[in-house]
Amino acid sequence: MKKLLVVKGLKAYYQIGPEENVKAVDDVSLTLYEGEVLGIAGESGCGKSTLARSLSGLFLPPLRHISGEVLLDGVDITKIDERRLRKEVLGKKISFIPQSSMNALNPTLRIRNFVVDLMREHNPELLEEEVLRRAEERFDSLSLSKKVLDSYPFELSGGMRQRTLVAVSTLMNPDIVVADEPTSALDVTSQRQVIELLAVMIERKIMKSLIFITHELPILGQIADRIAIMYAGQIIEIGTLSQVIFASSHPYTKTLMSSMIVPEEGMRERELPSVPGSPPDLRHPPNGCRFAQRCPQATDECRANDIKLRRFQGRLVRCIHPLKVEREL
Repeated sequence: MKKLLVVKGLKAYYQIGPEENVKAVDDVSLTLYEGEVLGIAGESGCGKSTLARSLSGLFLPPLRHISGEVLLDGVDITKIDERRLRKEVLGKKISFIPQSSMNALNPTLRIRNFVVDLMREHNPELLEEEVLRRAEERFDSLSLSKKVLDSYPFELSGGMRQRTLVAVSTLMNPDIVVADEPTSALDVTSQRQVIELLAVMIERKIMKSLIFITHELPILGQIADRIAIMYAGQIIEIGTLSQVIFASSHPYTKTLMSSMIVPEEGMRERELPSVPGSPPDLRHPPNGCRFAQRCPQATDECRANDIKLRRFQGRLVRCIHPLKVEREL
């Protein structure tokens, strides 16, 4: 399979003082293949949204690119200047769908005016008539009413706003779409509509691949081909959907998956597992494995040594127990 995106050792920190940083994304490596949906999951504050923004190559203060590469078709976009990035990459090769549709859409503009402003920012030569024609065609192809273009965001339901944002964010048919919690704060029906819309866009090759970020694990079972689990700014496990959900290797992933509520008999009486303690302070993360302070399997070796992603039975795991890893990534 063709590799569309390769991330190597990416570090992106928030500068909160002259010599103090929040290490929100710290040594992240992953690969996205053409035609796949890569799900990224983890608890709130683990760095998922920061990673989503970092994958665009655009680092706005206080977020800083410290080191590492984001290779898009072999080109490291962290080294491209902002003007060229906005003109040649964002929206065209990679597009970002934020989690809050109400915040992303300008409440003082009709959708049509928002679309025109957005498209002409990337391509000033485009005429308004051409932009609106493309938007109407895209909305129609996705079974969205063209009347939405004449609406203000507050006139639309949450689900309709999110579906509109998905359509607008992909008007230039980007190779990769990064969707940051696109179903958060939506009811079950609206969530299903958004997921179905994204699936249709991949099927019709409106986009080639999707990175779907969420903290709602059951949703990934509906759409993802592979899943990456984040904890304290790092990827701790990457594997196929069945590997991660049904045969997890990392102790944190195992607990995360067993905490999912499933509609089966006796579920109400069952006590869901929990992880003692709290995630580490990312201003001063501990040495060694960042989960070691909460892990029942942790040893002195885990606490002392930096743990890298390693291959194990067809997946990548940032753990030395109970694995006997084959080789480092």
